[in-house]
Amino acid sequence: MFAVTNSVGMFGMNAFLVTVEAELSRGSPQFDLSGLPDIGIKESRDRVRSATSSIGLKFPKGKVLINLAPANVKKSGSSFDLAIFISLMQAMDILPLKMPDSIFIGELGLHGTIRGVHGIMSMVMLARKNGFHEVYVPQENAKEASVIDNIRVYGVDTVDRLMAHLLNQSILKPEPHYIPDITPFLSNLMDFKDVRGQFKARSGIELAAAGGHNVLLIGSPGSGKSMLANRLGTILPQMTHEEILETSNVYSVAGLLPSEQPLIVQRPFRAPHHTISAAGLVGGGSIPVPGEISLAHNGVLFLDEMAEFNRATLEILRQPLENRKVSISRVSGTAEYPCNIMLVGAMNPCPCGFYGSTQKQCTCTQKQIKNYISRISGPMLERFDMHIDVDPIPYHEFASKQQPESSAVIRQRVELARKRQEQRYKGLGFYCNSMIPDNLLDEFCQMTPEAENLFGKMYTHYQMSARTGARIKKVARSAADLHGNALITNQDISIAVQFRGFDSKYLR
Repeated sequence: MFAVTNSVGMFGMNAFLVTVEAELSRGSPQFDLSGLPDIGIKESRDRVRSATSSIGLKFPKGKVLINLAPANVKKSGSSFDLAIFISLMQAMDILPLKMPDSIFIGELGLHGTIRGVHGIMSMVMLARKNGFHEVYVPQENAKEASVIDNIRVYGVDTVDRLMAHLLNQSILKPEPHYIPDITPFLSNLMDFKDVRGQFKARSGIELAAAGGHNVLLIGSPGSGKSMLANRLGTILPQMTHEEILETSNVYSVAGLLPSEQPLIVQRPFRAPHHTISAAGLVGGGSIPVPGEISLAHNGVLFLDEMAEFNRATLEILRQPLENRKVSISRVSGTAEYPCNIMLVGAMNPCPCGFYGSTQKQCTCTQKQIKNYISRISGPMLERFDMHIDVDPIPYHEFASKQQPESSAVIRQRVELARKRQEQRYKGLGFYCNSMIPDNLLDEFCQMTPEAENLFGKMYTHYQMSARTGARIKKVARSAADLHGNALITNQDISIAVQFRGFDSKYLR
């Protein structure tokens, strides 16, 4: 007896259709799997055998052959268990031989339970794209799968309930389409109204948020670098529906989606420790999994104590920051993960941390200071659009009773600037100033004649590279959007140059 059913495999974020073929024939008892399965799939033989026994059925005594097509693509994971079980039931003439509209995904437990798997969102998207009308997934993945509309999602917890449904004995109800609450959430514990003083740094963070720019904060310990960075997420604009799906898809593949709310509706904020490995930062493994840079997709990646990170680890970030995606190549294929992020770095200016401080004497030698700063390479520093000195605040600012602006107020200005950018770049494949391609800079970063003249003088005076000049134009465009200017003005150019750090007492 021969039977065919359908499932979906994953490699990185790439889902692909898999046809599960089952054949029963006479011969000595044998259970073979073909189609380039890994060891996790080969172990499904025992899980399927036990699940069959759990519902009171005798396992076939003859030869059982399961093939996972296409046979030239490496298969991994335990998500094929359910499809293998269903195809076996078809071959045993217990279930209908043809279910062309159905996809089966899930891992089997020894007692017939169906356990959740990673990457359900990508799998269901592919099923819908290829014209399938219904998909059977583990109950714990059902809410996540129901995010995808126009396809019936059935959550099942045991194989006997699934069998009863397929035999029309006890019909399951499809999971209702999940629509998340995307109301902006501002934490009471994180608000810019708690940041005293630091007027230049606050305005720099607002400018970075308005244009999606990478920013480096440099200053002595306790000056407020981490405090500013941790509150950046509270002034970023609300995520769009497309961004929510993209980000949630990454977390689905990584197995990090919360079951109670299977969508990431607030912009991610990732802050890995400086001891993180290269694979942990950009992703890796024999079957590549997302790293911190991809988990921060459409959000913020904060590298605190940046000079303490392994230099080779930081250098790996250079290409992903430019391409806004990570490519990880393995023998079995290449996995790509998105990483459209705001990178925020914070570092001390020297080993003791007090070089340039007006409040405490630095104990480092000039060589130590130079070696410490040089832990961040020149090309890596170039990836930051803005460099901001963060000095300790004087007592009169610390003790001031004047209430600083709240995150909600700043966020309104940032969202207004972002809306101007979205309208300007509509239909072009990007939506904020930091993403402007170099070939469109002249079109979208038009200046007044006075600003053009000032920019030329600054370019020559500071001996800028072409990349630096392009980044200053983008930051100036963001300043113009915050000020409501159609053209970039002298003031916008001055702000962008000021935040580039040419006159930084730490980096010069």
